[in-house]
Amino acid sequence: MPLTNLSGIARSEGDPRVQRKGPSSMSSADKLARALGWFSIGLGFVELVAPGRIARTLGLEGREHLIRAYGARELASAIPTLSIDKPIGLAARIAGDALDLGTLSTALHRGNPKRDNAMIATALVVGITLLDLQAYAGVRAAHRRPPGSNRDYSDRAGLPKGVQASRGLARKDFKIPLDYHAGGTVAEALAAKTS
Repeated sequence: MPLTNLSGIARSEGDPRVQRKGPSSMSSADKLARALGWFSIGLGFVELVAPGRIARTLGLEGREHLIRAYGARELASAIPTLSIDKPIGLAARIAGDALDLGTLSTALHRGNPKRDNAMIATALVVGITLLDLQAYAGVRAAHRRPPGSNRDYSDRAGLPKGVQASRGLARKDFKIPLDYHAGGTVAEALAAKTS
C-alpha cells in the first residue's frame, strides 16, 4: 500500500484526495544519507539487543559492552543523519566506522577461529565507510552556499533612528478605519462595568 493511500486516514470531509506524490526535492546525496541513517538505526538496535551474539560471531568474546556502546553510538549518529544536520551525522558515522574498523582489526589475527567472519564484517564496514564518505561529500556539495551569500548584518541596528524616534511611527502613518474606533477609554469602560 503506497504511503499516499495512508494519507487519507487523517483527511477531513471535503479535503482533496492525494492521488500521487510529486517529485522529490531531495538530492541523491540526501537520499543516500537518509538510507544510511535508517541503516544506523537498524544496526544500532541489533548491537544494543544482541551484543553477545555479534561478539561470538566475530570472535570478540568479552567485548559485549563495547559492542553495546557502539550500538548507542549508531543510534546517536542516526538522529542528525536523518535531520537537516546530515553532515554532522555523517561525520559521526565516519568516525564510528573508523572505531569499528579498529575493533574488527583485533579479530583478524590467525588464532581467531571466527577470522573469516571478521574479514567479511571488515569488508562490509569498508564498503559502508565509502558510502558514508560519498554521502558526506554529496550533502556538503548540495547544500553549500555560493561564495558571497553570507551577508554581514553586523553594522545594522534593528531601529536605525533609535528606540525613541521609532516609537509611535506605525500609529502615525497608519490610518485606523472609523469603524475600528472605540468611544471612551479602557478605564471608563472598566469603571462603567464595575458600577
